[in-house]
Amino acid sequence: MIGDRELSYEQYMAILKRRVWWIVIPVMVTPLLAYLVSLLVPNRYTSVTLVLVEQQKVPDNFVKPVVTEELNERLATMQEQILSRTRLQPLIERFGLFPGDIGKVPMEDLVDRMRKLISVTAVSADFGTHTGGLPGFYISFSARDPHLAQQVCSEITSMFMQENLRDREQSAEGTTEFLTSQLDDAKRKLDEQDAKLASFKERYINQLPGQEQTNLSVLASLNAQLDTANQAIARAEQDETFDQTQLAQQLTAWKASRSGKDSDSQDKKLKDLQSQLSDLEAKYTPDHPDVISTKNQIAEVQKEIESAPATATTDPDKSKSTQLEPPEVRGLRAQLNQLAILKKEKTKQQEELQKQIGSYQSRVQTSPVVEEQYKSLTRDYQTALNFYNDLLAKKTQSAMATDLERKQQGEQFRVMDPPNLPEKPAWPNRPLIALGGLGGGFALGVGLAFLMEVRDKTLRNEQDVTFYLQLPVLSQIPEVGRRGRGQKNDRVSAKADKKMERVTS
Repeated sequence: MIGDRELSYEQYMAILKRRVWWIVIPVMVTPLLAYLVSLLVPNRYTSVTLVLVEQQKVPDNFVKPVVTEELNERLATMQEQILSRTRLQPLIERFGLFPGDIGKVPMEDLVDRMRKLISVTAVSADFGTHTGGLPGFYISFSARDPHLAQQVCSEITSMFMQENLRDREQSAEGTTEFLTSQLDDAKRKLDEQDAKLASFKERYINQLPGQEQTNLSVLASLNAQLDTANQAIARAEQDETFDQTQLAQQLTAWKASRSGKDSDSQDKKLKDLQSQLSDLEAKYTPDHPDVISTKNQIAEVQKEIESAPATATTDPDKSKSTQLEPPEVRGLRAQLNQLAILKKEKTKQQEELQKQIGSYQSRVQTSPVVEEQYKSLTRDYQTALNFYNDLLAKKTQSAMATDLERKQQGEQFRVMDPPNLPEKPAWPNRPLIALGGLGGGFALGVGLAFLMEVRDKTLRNEQDVTFYLQLPVLSQIPEVGRRGRGQKNDRVSAKADKKMERVTS
């Protein structure tokens, strides 16, 4: 009898002696039963292969791989694809994996059963602080026939290797096609920006940024040319006035000599006006009112002098002689004609220079607006050009990586250990099952012994009496004889126990 109390070592040993067969029998029987049951379980043989992951043969510095997905993720994806019903059902039908169940059990159940027989385990590698990616993985398949397990394992390994090659090649080709389409679109946008920039340059050919100083220099040169033309016109006008005065004097002298009339008063008046005009021109510009008025007076006096001989005589012979002017007069008339031509040319040059000056002034004024628009177009063009060059470089790299995958020079799987032919079954492990039965039998025996001890209500010593009855012991009758002397001693011991119970009560 145990109860809720602490037991001593001697009490535990006494319990073990009383219940030893409840522990020994399950320990002996249970392993035997477990082994016999394991003989009824059909054997399963497991074929295993080791697949290593070979890195890209060309260094990454020369050709960057297009497939950047982690191998663990790609392997998980490939595993889901290969373990799909589309891939496993043909294997079940070709190798006849479940001959007694085909046609009776739904194919989905057979596929699920085959998935449980396939195992894909990653190879763990530790290289200290320098740990790379996944070095490889194991593929195993279990079947009742060792040859069948080897064949199916080999087929599944081939499927993994083919799927890896196809997946990497498709990924590389898809990346190249995508970059090619993006490159075509980028080239179209670059051409549009190039056309806009060319049209803008053609429209503002002399107003682009960097040409401000040139325009200002040309504008200063045009202003200097305009000043020169204005000065040339002013000198021509002065020379014309002087030549007209000289011509008038020559004509007056010549006509006076021919008509015989005294024109001293008119000559004197003309000389005074010319002297006055010289003084005024020395002080004022040709546009001054006094200068203009004096010129008009000189012109009137000259007309009077020229008209005086014509009205004095009507002799036809003398009118003919007036046409025969002296060389000095003809020279002055030629000079006046040249001055008129010069004034006309300089005036035309002046107008052209003023137009050019206005055009360059407009360019200089609109330069900030043109510069802002040009910078915007240039920035868009440069952005499109950089994007195009970047895509072109990526497309070239992708094309090289695609060619690398087609030639199987990229990352690929290599079978290190081909699927083996298992010589002994991997399941059931009968020694391990028997050992498990031994442990289970021991646990069962201990449990049964504990249960029997709990259900036992016998009071075996004074500690049991004190603990369960919770009464003080007044006296104690010593044990008479030994238990091992036979039934008589047992009866005496039983009577002594009853007497002790009556005393305590």
